[in-house]
Amino acid sequence: MRHIKLSGREATVVRAIGFTEAMMGAEIQDCTHMEIEDVTDILNSLMSAGFIETVPFHEEVQLAEMPVTAFEINPAYIHELRQALYRR
Repeated sequence: MRHIKLSGREATVVRAIGFTEAMMGAEIQDCTHMEIEDVTDILNSLMSAGFIETVPFHEEVQLAEMPVTAFEINPAYIHELRQALYRR
C-alpha cells in the first residue's frame, strides 16, 4: 500500500469531491471557499499525481474550464486517499 501525504489544501479539495460521485469545479470551489486560481492549481496537481480525474478525461484543466468540468476520485486511489484523510 502506498502512503499518500496531502497538504491541507489538497485534503480540503479531496474531501469536497468525496468518494461517490463526480463533482463540478464550481461546486468544489463553493465547498472549499478558495479562490478559483488556487482550486484550479490544486486540481491540476492532484490530476498530475493521478489521484483525481476529469469526466471526460483531460490531462490538465484551464482556469476558464474548471467551473464546468466534472472531477472524481481515481478509483485506483480511493483506499489510499481515505487513509491519508484519516491520518490528518
